[in-house]
Amino acid sequence: MLMSMDAASTRAILSRAPGLNAGHVRALSAAGDSQDLLNPATLREAELPSAVRAYLISPDEAALAADLEWIGSSGARLILCTDPDYPPQLASVAGAPPLLFVLGDSGALATRQIAMVGSRNPTSGGRANARAFAADFATAGITVTSGLASGVDAAGHEGALEAGGLTVAVCGTGLDQVYPTQHAALAGRIRERGALVSEYPPRTPPKRSNFPRRNRLISGLSAGTLVVEAAVDSGSLITARFATSQGRPVFAIPGSIHNPLAQGCHALIRAGALLVSSAAEVLSELKFSLVTEALALAPAPVGKRRPLDNEYEMLLDALEFEPATIESITARTGIPGEAVASMLLILELEGRVAPHPGGRYGRTP
Repeated sequence: MLMSMDAASTRAILSRAPGLNAGHVRALSAAGDSQDLLNPATLREAELPSAVRAYLISPDEAALAADLEWIGSSGARLILCTDPDYPPQLASVAGAPPLLFVLGDSGALATRQIAMVGSRNPTSGGRANARAFAADFATAGITVTSGLASGVDAAGHEGALEAGGLTVAVCGTGLDQVYPTQHAALAGRIRERGALVSEYPPRTPPKRSNFPRRNRLISGLSAGTLVVEAAVDSGSLITARFATSQGRPVFAIPGSIHNPLAQGCHALIRAGALLVSSAAEVLSELKFSLVTEALALAPAPVGKRRPLDNEYEMLLDALEFEPATIESITARTGIPGEAVASMLLILELEGRVAPHPGGRYGRTP
């Protein structure tokens, strides 16, 4: 649905009003004509903070002109909290934004969504888990929602797209830019198969304070939040806390006790998050029963890797479930270090192992 210029102007002005919240927009709507929220009589009657009223009476004309130019050229939609297509699952939480900027399919915001978050620098196993869980959610007809950040966020978006599903990226900047910049191509794919969403007007830079606020929207749009891999100080734990405060379940994938990027998930589990090892467990807990059955009964993919001889099998067994150094593998197997290094390179090229920090290697899921 295209907006008229008057409607676009009103919404652009509202988006920049300092301190405006959803309650103020509802007060404006209740006080007067819903098609003319900035009518002088409406502004006088509605109960608004003085700073909000002052801005709405005399907005920044230069910013408004630039905003309208971008809105017109980008095809962005501006959805007010009083609109019928404002996402209902977000509308029900405290602190929902008064207005959303959307690029792509705004209908994706009303679909069943699961938030996926985690470390910006995950292990290869964490990245693989994010892709696999997201692909399973997408196969089950669930939209994957995340924050377009590096690491787990990007892997979740990519997994959903590769499975032919929908994904939503909630951004901590204006939608006239992509942050981080290296995700420009990914953002374009998300716009084609889902939506880019922000509460921030164009030209809003990636301020540090924007991202915790962004996290409340990731959880607020979703039926539940899955933390894939996270350190104890990870920003993804903020998303989990928002989900809990919003009455939405939190799920966490456990990991090795020696992996610092599993400690945040373990802390969440101790605090009451649900430990999960498959997408089907998440879907079952969220009562998505029909799609869960289809996912659980789906045949496992058949691998096309070459058979391994005894020494390679012995090396993989020596890796167990935690990354290990070449020295450790040599001690466990008796295979000389030079031979281990050569074998690990071949296994890495085949996608069976991946390098980890500290000169360690781990099995890929």
